Amino acid sequence: MALSFDCDHECFELGGGGSTVGRLSWGEFGRRVGVPRILEVLAKHGVPATFFMPAVCALIDPGESLRIRDAGHEVAMHGWIHENNSTLDEATERELMRRAHDVLAGQLGEAPVGFRSPNWDLSPHTVRIVRDMGLLYDSSLMADEDCYELLLDGDPSGVVEVPVEWIRDDAVYLLFNRQPATRPWTPPDDVYAIFRRELDAVLETGGLFQLVMHPFIIGYRSRIWMLDELISHAKAHGDVWFATHAAVAKWVRDSVRAR
Repeated sequence: MALSFDCDHECFELGGGGSTVGRLSWGEFGRRVGVPRILEVLAKHGVPATFFMPAVCALIDPGESLRIRDAGHEVAMHGWIHENNSTLDEATERELMRRAHDVLAGQLGEAPVGFRSPNWDLSPHTVRIVRDMGLLYDSSLMADEDCYELLLDGDPSGVVEVPVEWIRDDAVYLLFNRQPATRPWTPPDDVYAIFRRELDAVLETGGLFQLVMHPFIIGYRSRIWMLDELISHAKAHGDVWFATHAAVAKWVRDSVRAR
């Protein structure tokens, strides 16, 4: 079970070129309230997770990445300012990814090993940049439910994909937005039912259950219980490995090499 949390915070607004105070404060809620609540649930169960963080968010509050790391979790790359990679030329994309890497490495005292593209939108150059940076894994693509190795021009890249999927993302069901105009349409109980059905299928057949949540979405009183219940449900099964995305990717890489 690989839980992940995209700490978009203020960059959810800034990355799209916005600067409205209300939306910036909404992102701030993710740091001030959402992340602490998430960390509390994870600590209750003794479960590790991966937090993907735009570099600008890390710069706004340099202590957050350390608080997450010190709680036993992985901090991974999520762009510079939650930019859309698919709109960037190669030189700009490479430079922003390098800057983002250096910010997190400087704060954490160790280099991040994973990347998730903001909006899950990759350019034709993203995978090559991830490979060239020596990263272990990407977590932005949806070609499978279990991990697979990314190819570059038909050749193995050495980069493990820890795949995402929109149906395993809280934002699809619970995000309010004015532009484009979207409102939450699925009650938390129904969102939980979808996530649990996904989890139950994995518990029955084996494989990876990967989940994406956002502190400024899942972190509310009426929603945080879903995280608690999902972990409890998985633990009740008895035979579940809770791991960071880095640990999952390393296991996959080492397993492939051992063949």
